[in-house]
Amino acid sequence: MLPIIGIVTIFIMVFGGYILAGGKMSLIIAALPFEMMMIGGAAVGAFLISNGGPVLKGALGGMKQVFSGPKWKKDDYRDLLTLLFILTKTMKTKGLIALEQHLDKPHDSAIFQKFPKIMHDHFALDFICDTLRMVSMSMDDPHQVADAMERLLKKHHHEALKPGDALQSMADGTPALGIVAAVLGVIKTMASIDQPPAVLGKLIGGALVGTFLGVFLAYGFIGPFAARYRQIVDEDGQFYAVIRDAIISHLNGNAPQVSVEVARGNVPSPIQPSFAELDEVLNATAV
Repeated sequence: MLPIIGIVTIFIMVFGGYILAGGKMSLIIAALPFEMMMIGGAAVGAFLISNGGPVLKGALGGMKQVFSGPKWKKDDYRDLLTLLFILTKTMKTKGLIALEQHLDKPHDSAIFQKFPKIMHDHFALDFICDTLRMVSMSMDDPHQVADAMERLLKKHHHEALKPGDALQSMADGTPALGIVAAVLGVIKTMASIDQPPAVLGKLIGGALVGTFLGVFLAYGFIGPFAARYRQIVDEDGQFYAVIRDAIISHLNGNAPQVSVEVARGNVPSPIQPSFAELDEVLNATAV
């Protein structure tokens, strides 16, 4: 909802102010299709040149995510903490042997099937299962495991940020493409230098629409979209940090409830379940 309100606000404030100041929209509307073709088309072309398929796919998905918000909601964090409680308690009471069948075939696991959204997140599932497999192979030093998990998190976060960085690069280049369109408009104007001032005025005005449009798109839309996308990636990244904290806390010898409580501290504050809320859920969880 907020992005939509922001877009409406931009249009009302910019064009409303222009009209109230005595500006005429007819000149902008007449030049807009051609300027948009030059600037928007060149920006998309440059984006395709400088980025690969995964980044393009991520950028398209990111545009949608800007409107839908972060992937992980409060209920998802509560489910994750519950899952981590079940796993750590099972390891504490029955040992890693009891988890082997769940780690080898998590999609067939009765434990993971209770949490379908987590199970269908490729990185979250692999992050949990692969780490616990390493622990089962005697890599149980908390510092070693923490280092391995941190490197995986950094790699995943870096890859997730690439579409946002690409959009920001696109935003940085769009004003220059607006100048290109404006220069072409000036060239067109110079070819009609023998025309009366009224005609030349419209041609020059149309050329300046290119400069306006390049800056308007860059700072009014593409740049803010890139910034919001990066915020969402950062917030969603906390979901995986919760996994790291719970497992490392368990390897340090803490009780399952303590490990989960340590991990709860990494949940983003606006959607963080309270101690009492989580305690109620864990007390109702059968292991």
